Amino acid sequence: MITESEILSAKILIVDDQESNISLLEQLLTDSSYSAFTSTMNPLEVVTLHQKNHYDLILLDLQMPIMDGFEVMAALKQNNADAYLPVLVLTAQPNHKLHALQAGARDFISKPFDLIEVKTRIRNMLEVRLLYKKLECYNQQLEQTVLERTAELRESEARYRSLTELASDWYWEQNEHMQFTKISGPVREMLGIQIDANLDATMAEEMSAPQINLQSGWNEVEREQLKSIIIARKPFLEFILHRSNADGSQRRFQVSGEPMFDLRCRFTGYRGIGVELISKQDPQVVDC
Repeated sequence: MITESEILSAKILIVDDQESNISLLEQLLTDSSYSAFTSTMNPLEVVTLHQKNHYDLILLDLQMPIMDGFEVMAALKQNNADAYLPVLVLTAQPNHKLHALQAGARDFISKPFDLIEVKTRIRNMLEVRLLYKKLECYNQQLEQTVLERTAELRESEARYRSLTELASDWYWEQNEHMQFTKISGPVREMLGIQIDANLDATMAEEMSAPQINLQSGWNEVEREQLKSIIIARKPFLEFILHRSNADGSQRRFQVSGEPMFDLRCRFTGYRGIGVELISKQDPQVVDC
């Protein structure tokens, strides 16, 4: 909400080539307790004054020598980045009202002045202008918050992946079609993942899903059990998978995963970690 003090302290510029009109409007603003207004009889100064002071309201006469009110509004539009032009035109010509609104004015005051009408239109214009400025400021703050939050999420995601890679043999992601989209670590050799040799370096690095397939040797019962869990969109923890090597030996793998959803709660796939389980009887390789 806009407070009374904000309205009365709003910055106002009066532009009129008639000193009597300026005196009348200044007296009206003083009597209404407005405290931040100024005036000029030179329309050539308006753009520079507005760029310097960022007025909340410009009371602009249309009929002026050298540069009329329409030309002033055109110059303000050209030199002002603000999409809202805070102009209230003053005119004694009824046929100028529509033209002024089409040129960018927000409202008009007819001459000779009706003081009650002038007070009402000035206050209404200021309320709208100040609300617009608050909304614009809020949108800028919201945009900055979104940027900061996005950066935090990216940093958090990077930490998450770093930790999962340190705590496991590999990190993996699948899309909603159960195709691998990301894998890291020595997972190709451990799981027997084949990648099309015709893929260029970029495609191979990105692990394009349709070209990734698991070799044979996996326990099909376990794979079907895991598949049913994934179809049900359930998380799984330390699920054991067995794979037979060509020489008949067995290897055991432990995988954990969780479903992923977008902002609209649409399922987008799975992500998780995995390790190869080495039994105490397995020979250990010692680096010399």
